[in-house]
Amino acid sequence: MSRLFGSVRSRATLGATLVVAVALVAAGTALLLSLRANLTSEAGTRAERSAQSVASELAARTPLDKLSGLDAEDTPVQIVDEDGVLLAASEDLERISGTGTSEVTPAPERSDDDDRDDREDRDDREDGGSDDDRDDESLDPGEISPGASFTNGTATIDGDTEDYRFASVDVETPDGGRLTVHAGAPLAAEHSAVGTALTAMLIGFPLLLGVVAAVTWLVTGRALRPVEGIRREMAAITASEDLRRRVPEPATHDEVARLARTTNATLAALESSVERQRRFVADASHELRSPIASLRTQLEVAAAHPELLDLDGAVEDTVRLQNLAADLLLLARLDAGERPAGTRVDLAALAREEAAGRERVTVEAEPVEVSGSRGQLGRVLANLLDNAERHARERITVTVRREGGEAVLGVADDGEGVAEADRERIFERFVRLDAARSRDDGGAGLGLAIARDVAVRHGGTLTAGAAPAGGALFELRLPLAGADRGTPGA
Repeated sequence: MSRLFGSVRSRATLGATLVVAVALVAAGTALLLSLRANLTSEAGTRAERSAQSVASELAARTPLDKLSGLDAEDTPVQIVDEDGVLLAASEDLERISGTGTSEVTPAPERSDDDDRDDREDRDDREDGGSDDDRDDESLDPGEISPGASFTNGTATIDGDTEDYRFASVDVETPDGGRLTVHAGAPLAAEHSAVGTALTAMLIGFPLLLGVVAAVTWLVTGRALRPVEGIRREMAAITASEDLRRRVPEPATHDEVARLARTTNATLAALESSVERQRRFVADASHELRSPIASLRTQLEVAAAHPELLDLDGAVEDTVRLQNLAADLLLLARLDAGERPAGTRVDLAALAREEAAGRERVTVEAEPVEVSGSRGQLGRVLANLLDNAERHARERITVTVRREGGEAVLGVADDGEGVAEADRERIFERFVRLDAARSRDDGGAGLGLAIARDVAVRHGGTLTAGAAPAGGALFELRLPLAGADRGTPGA
């Protein structure tokens, strides 16, 4: 069960169904209450009309046994006096409740003397009482109360018991004092309508919820189908380790399509990174093989013929191995995302320091400070000067200047320069453009690659171009110390 509702599709279906269920229950309850209130009000209106009709006859001095309202088949009527004594009731009325009196048999008729005494008692009470003691709703003889009071109850007529809505209306008769007429209207239509609506809801709501759940399940499944395709393809790529494969991209322009495009872009970057790493390992192995083989050969010859030991050559091969190992270690740290230190470095002082001892190098620099690793930036400048010395004919110029919010360090030589088509390729690892350059003279081809990576880690750039003297010009651009440039190496 937990696995079933662990899917987005199941949770979306359950959530949509619950929301619709709550909405349907709320709407259904409101509808039933409104329907019941309207039908009950309608029944009350009918009961009030019946009570008003009987009250009108009483106000017109119609005798009790001549009242037409007492003959209605489905309208129970009671007429009581001020003392609650039942004076008249509908024919075939067997039982009643909810009107204030449960009597269904009228009291015996009183004599004229009793009526006369009652009228005198009422007159005495009216004459002797103050205005405050009189009923606030006092009526004149022959007047009917404008409003009615309503109650719910039951009545049994000719053996049939039903629920009724009763209306009570007061009337001041010309000679009989105040009487109250209770008339009822059946609530059978209200019960039937409410019951029918409730039955329809009990049958229809589950069906509607089933339709909502099914539609949500299908729509969600259709929407998530590309996601499942992406998941399956990613699982296949993981199992096969074939980074050349790509996930399917839907033809839509929604979030799923953007997810697929981002996934493919990530796979492409990962493939490029893995391929670059493979080339790096292969090239590093190839570069290490030569000095190691040369050193081994010299040691084997020296072991057999000590007099033939080329000590200078052995030392040179050892130095090459040391330098190559240092370059590989630095590249590994850079690839791992090592962030440079945030110390202030004066590029002018650094340029003079690195140029010291190099005969053909001149420095033209103004004090400019950047933030970063002094050791790594010194390595960049050293690599650029080493590269320039291998190609310069007579002169190498190092310049340091401020340009806007950047510090610009330039290394120019008067050699043959770099062809425009090769100005980006020279920054690739283990790339040598000059076939005449041997490994002994030209190094392993990692100097410019290291310089470019260090520049990027410091939030800057390193580019190759043409020098004014016709040779190559390498420009390192770094943000000035304190400039807003984000996190280095990010």
